[in-house]
Amino acid sequence: MRLSSGTFLHALGLTAVVVFSLFPFFWMVSASFKSQTDILASPPVWFFMPTLDNYRAIFAESQVVGAVVNSLIVATATTLLSVLLGTPAAYALARFEFRGKSDLWFWFISNRMLSPIVLALPIYLLALQLRLLDTHLVLILVYLTFNLPIVVWICTDQFKSIPPDIEQAARLDGADQFTIFRKIYLPLGAPGIAVSAIFSFIFSWNELLYALVLTRRAVQTAPVAATNFMSGYELPWGKIMATGTIIVLPVTIFALIVSRHMVRGLTMGATK
Repeated sequence: MRLSSGTFLHALGLTAVVVFSLFPFFWMVSASFKSQTDILASPPVWFFMPTLDNYRAIFAESQVVGAVVNSLIVATATTLLSVLLGTPAAYALARFEFRGKSDLWFWFISNRMLSPIVLALPIYLLALQLRLLDTHLVLILVYLTFNLPIVVWICTDQFKSIPPDIEQAARLDGADQFTIFRKIYLPLGAPGIAVSAIFSFIFSWNELLYALVLTRRAVQTAPVAATNFMSGYELPWGKIMATGTIIVLPVTIFALIVSRHMVRGLTMGATK
């Protein structure tokens, strides 16, 4: 089967995009198995003897292991709360008309327009007054403020795409509002919910600014632990790359688990 020139160029362009997108991850993972000499070699060393010294070094430090556990706790709790609170709000915005609905919708969207650095100092002072510094709770509450709008935004569009006739048929069968939401909208809206959960988990897992400002050593997260390897005298790139690989791994596994729903959710509304 012969390929047309347009198909070949399209495939070539997609291949270039994939290589460009995945190369930083390849470089990070490969560098995590290199020695410091191989990492700093010029020209770059493509063929080398892999070593696990960098992983042994970071896991030997309880600080990194504890930081990964803290990130898991904060990201998982934030994702669960965002979905639990955001899906009912999205259902209400998608199916009900009430006073101030457009203002409430704009408020949810506008929360993502504000730069995090603007709120860093006020949130720090508020957490200091409430004695919440260096706790899981303060990170969960802060992350919830910018993850909840994402869940509401995505799930509202997903719920709007569900035909209202299904809900009306369920009402004729005697189903109440909660039953309709639980047995109709949640299963049919699973793609959008999965996408919003992935985004919430990724944003919570990768967030650095608030974790750096609001935590010390007790509740230090993985991104903050990675920055601790940097000093004015040495940059242990092997340890940094190994920690980066550990940080990326849980998000990758989570995305692969829900990839089927993620693809459906990302393409919702693309076809009629």
